[in-house]
Amino acid sequence: MQGFARNKKYFGEIGKKVKNVQGSKIFKVLALVSIASVLSSNSFVANAATKTITCYKGTVVKKVSAANPKCPTGYSTKKPVAVKTTTPAKSGASATSYQISATYTGKVSLLWSESDVQISSVSAKGTGNNLGLDTLTGNGSAAPSSSCDNPSLVGTLGGGGNTIKITVDSTSKACADSDAAPATVTLSGNAVITGGTGKFAGATGTLKVTGSFKIKSTVAGSSESPALEMTFTGNINTK
Repeated sequence: MQGFARNKKYFGEIGKKVKNVQGSKIFKVLALVSIASVLSSNSFVANAATKTITCYKGTVVKKVSAANPKCPTGYSTKKPVAVKTTTPAKSGASATSYQISATYTGKVSLLWSESDVQISSVSAKGTGNNLGLDTLTGNGSAAPSSSCDNPSLVGTLGGGGNTIKITVDSTSKACADSDAAPATVTLSGNAVITGGTGKFAGATGTLKVTGSFKIKSTVAGSSESPALEMTFTGNINTK
C-alpha cells in the first residue's frame, strides 16, 4: 500500500511538470499568435490609412486620405467632363479701306437771287484714282449773308454698280470773291460718307473736298450752268 502511495505521488508530480511544460508551450504559441494578429492588424490599419481618393467640385480638386475616405459634401469622385470652348466665327467680310483721290469736272445748274443760290443739279465726270466711281451727281443750296456761307450740299459718287453717298458738313465754306456777279465761288471743307452700295455697302469716312464754279450773269433770278470742278481725297471705309 505504501508503494502504491509513493507511485501515485510520483506520477502526480510528473503530471504537474507535464502540465506546466504544456502550459508554457501553449502560452508561447498563444503569445506568438497574438503578436502576429497585432502586427497584421497594425499593417492593415497603416495600409488603410494611406488610401487616398480624389474629389471634384467644378474646377476645384481635393484629395482625401483616410481608412475609409469619403468626399466632402458637394464633392464627387467623378471627374467633370471638360467643356470645349469654340471661338465664334466672324460674320461678314473684314473691314477694308479704299483710298480715293479724284477730280470731277462738269456742269452745275443753278438759280441765284439776291438772297440765295439754288443748285438743282450737278453732273461731272471723274479722273484720277476714282476707284471706278467716275460720276458725280448732286444738288444743294446756300443762303449767303456775306461773301462766305455754309452750303447745304449732298451728292453721290458712282460707277459700275457701286456708289457712295456724301454730305458736305457744316464746317465747310462756299466763298465768293465778289459781292456781285460775275464772281467765282470756291468750296472747301469735308464731305462725310453716309452710306453706299455694291462693294461700298455700309461705307463710312470723311473726304476732303475742294471745288469752284463761276457765276457769270449779272441779273438776279438768272439760271445758268457754269463749269464746275471738284476734288475728293481720303479713305472710304467698309465693314
